[in-house]
Amino acid sequence: MFNSEALIKELTFKAVRSSGSGGQHVNKTSTKVELVFNIKDSLVLKETQKERLLNKMEHRLTKDGILILQCDESRSQHQNKNLVIARFLSLVKSNLAKPKPRKPTKIPKSAIRKRLKNKRTQSEKKASRRKPDID
Repeated sequence: MFNSEALIKELTFKAVRSSGSGGQHVNKTSTKVELVFNIKDSLVLKETQKERLLNKMEHRLTKDGILILQCDESRSQHQNKNLVIARFLSLVKSNLAKPKPRKPTKIPKSAIRKRLKNKRTQSEKKASRRKPDID
């Protein structure tokens, strides 16, 4: 499909200070990792793969076709980097996977018979409630 190690080399990382409470540790360390990937400039992906990603992930991309992922789950920058890389690779693999074509199936004859029988009994039930037609 694609070479994940070569794709990881195309990624750009930036360490940012995490948001939220956490005391002195948060204020002095940059543990949050921001991953930036430009789909259009990728040399690893083929043109068809790029177009597929751009179409499927358009709600996650910037106007320039750049994917930005962030991770601040851990207090360790290295662990956050590994987590965001794993998330990126799974995201790309899932969006590049081609869906299986749907095989249309026949409706079984027994199901058709059952539906028509139920329809007939319902019709007879409703007909029996009507006032008799006197001529």
